[in-house]
Amino acid sequence: MGYPKVKKTFWVALFYRLNYKKIFFISISFVFFVIISIFAPKLIILKTICMKVLNERQAKILESLETKRYISVSELSDRLKVSVVTIRKDLTLLEEEGYLHRTHGGASKQMRYVFDQTVSEKETLNVEEKSRIITKALDYIKENEFIILSSGSTAHLLAQKLFGLRNLTVLTPSLRVALEVCKNPNVNTIHLGGEVRKNSTSTVGVLAEETLNNFSCTTLFLGIEGIDLDYGLSSTNVGEAHLNRKMIERVDKTIVLADSSKIHKRGFGFICYVEKIDMLITDNNADPEFVDELEKRGIEVILV
Repeated sequence: MGYPKVKKTFWVALFYRLNYKKIFFISISFVFFVIISIFAPKLIILKTICMKVLNERQAKILESLETKRYISVSELSDRLKVSVVTIRKDLTLLEEEGYLHRTHGGASKQMRYVFDQTVSEKETLNVEEKSRIITKALDYIKENEFIILSSGSTAHLLAQKLFGLRNLTVLTPSLRVALEVCKNPNVNTIHLGGEVRKNSTSTVGVLAEETLNNFSCTTLFLGIEGIDLDYGLSSTNVGEAHLNRKMIERVDKTIVLADSSKIHKRGFGFICYVEKIDMLITDNNADPEFVDELEKRGIEVILV
């Protein structure tokens, strides 16, 4: 019978030692601790599940880029059934981790920036696509015209196909193009002169630009290293880029000859924004959304 009395005395003493506020705080803390103990494991499991879903979606994005050179945000959004905002966040995260490269409206696993190569190396790349491009470009070359052929492998291949045309005058900074055109007795050749770049076997600099200023031509057939909706047209060499810009100023129409591997790419030397050109001839592997955007900006796109 003495035990209950001792127990009652203990709780009375504790009650007087602690005020009501402390008792309330201890009670709330105890309840909170119980709730956390019960629900924390479930919250951790839920978070893990969400992370798993996110990783699976990102894996599907990377899987899509294994078979495609480029994929757009809208296509990923439709395919994965999530918003474009979610896709953009995924692409930003994947780019930060080094899995891909963001482009205008999409992503690619290929490097965005291009580096200088020799003409001989370039001529071994995308040969079939270039052949179709120059075949189409011939439709836009008429007799009695004054045209400019830029430097590069595509322009060199085009020069090889000019036989049969009469009273054509060709201006070019490329030594290879000039030598090729000279084989045609019906074509007048004007080389711009200047400092010769060994990689491209073409001339750049003040002498080439001053020679160019003496002429006005109908059409420029321009080979490039990269074409990007934001950055514009570019070359790997600043001198060539500047000369290309001057050539655009000396013609009535600029036709860009570029296979689809040049799309969404950037070179070191800026030539001009895409709005400065009149037409792009490229192969049918070109990104459809890129093509649509160019056409919205008033640029004619020919797919071959």
